[in-house]
Amino acid sequence: MDMRQFRALLAGTAAAGLLLLTACTTDTPTEEPPGAEPSATQEAPADSGAESEWFVQADYDRELAQRDVEPEGPADQPWLQAIEPEWVDTADLASEGGDKTLCFSNASVSNPWRVTGWITMQQQVEVLQEEGVIGEFRVSDAADDDNKQISDIQAFVEAGDCDAIVISPSTTATLTPAVEAACESGKPVIVFDRGVNTDCMVTFIHPIGGYAYGAVGAEFLAENLDPGSTVLALRILPGVDVLEHRWAAADKIFSESDLEVVGVEFTGGDGAKIKDLVTQYLQRGEVDGIWMDAGDGAVAAVEAFEDAGQPYPVFVGEDEMSFLRKWDETGMTAIGNVYSNFQWRTPILAAQKIWAGEEVPSEWVLPQEPVTSADLAGFLDANADMPSLHYAKFGGEDLPGYPEAWTDR
Repeated sequence: MDMRQFRALLAGTAAAGLLLLTACTTDTPTEEPPGAEPSATQEAPADSGAESEWFVQADYDRELAQRDVEPEGPADQPWLQAIEPEWVDTADLASEGGDKTLCFSNASVSNPWRVTGWITMQQQVEVLQEEGVIGEFRVSDAADDDNKQISDIQAFVEAGDCDAIVISPSTTATLTPAVEAACESGKPVIVFDRGVNTDCMVTFIHPIGGYAYGAVGAEFLAENLDPGSTVLALRILPGVDVLEHRWAAADKIFSESDLEVVGVEFTGGDGAKIKDLVTQYLQRGEVDGIWMDAGDGAVAAVEAFEDAGQPYPVFVGEDEMSFLRKWDETGMTAIGNVYSNFQWRTPILAAQKIWAGEEVPSEWVLPQEPVTSADLAGFLDANADMPSLHYAKFGGEDLPGYPEAWTDR
């Protein structure tokens, strides 16, 4: 494929993706309480949830089962563990010598989870640079812009001197042709975090997945709320596979429970919007539980209950330190979901293995275990000096820059 064909193919796909995202957006919730200002949030589109094309029963069943599978690999290095791996022979991709050029196309560092992971990745790269494995670490940041990321990947392909290309896609469908074009360059391609609709990469690295994440929270609410209780679901954005899978799993579990979902809203992870939105729902009536597909802004949601003088809900947050500390402070019934942040180390180590001709899993599934009330105190103690927007399961404690690289962000 020449570059003119590359551009034409990707431009058409990007346009289709943008149309899809536009079709999923509204300006206000479908209901506003009397006197309330319209919110900049949206209810979930009809093509989300357990009845949508995003829900695949076999994948759902597999992920829920993988929660109980003992991973292979070193117990003290979860970023190198793998659940039910199918190994790929990379001998034909082995490359002699050191000082490799590793190219990384990043979707963004637009939220605290990604910032924490990006710091961890850079620290892992520094270790391999000191060992002479990596020479140049060439990075592009798409700032959550699909078209920008397509151009970034195209630039890596055109340069021709990347010894491996790591990609964390912004969205799923729109970035698929760009990933396929990178694969066609002949360079090893490693995809992590979010997926795409191709298996051309050498390895796809991710925690168990969105279905498992969504199910953990929904099951927790179903177990800790009385029948007939109300739940508000807060989502970040549509169109990203792992996020769609989180809601699809939760939607399925809620639909089979005695809980009432009173709203499903997109927030962009913006704390002010989250607080305003929760306040609006509290004006309509009681909200007994909060389910979030990511932890950004969780504290703002809790504060909305405090400001309204309402009892704390049963809460599904994440392992962000601000939420873990608020959970501990309030004593509310909660769980800290985890989409293992330590995964940001794994693509760098995967590149090292591929250059050495070592086997890697074709789908590298990492463990994914939530923070519970039983281990909350331990994570609070271990991360006592970390900033509020840090993630507890970041996995960088053994890296040379610890802790300053994370505390001084």
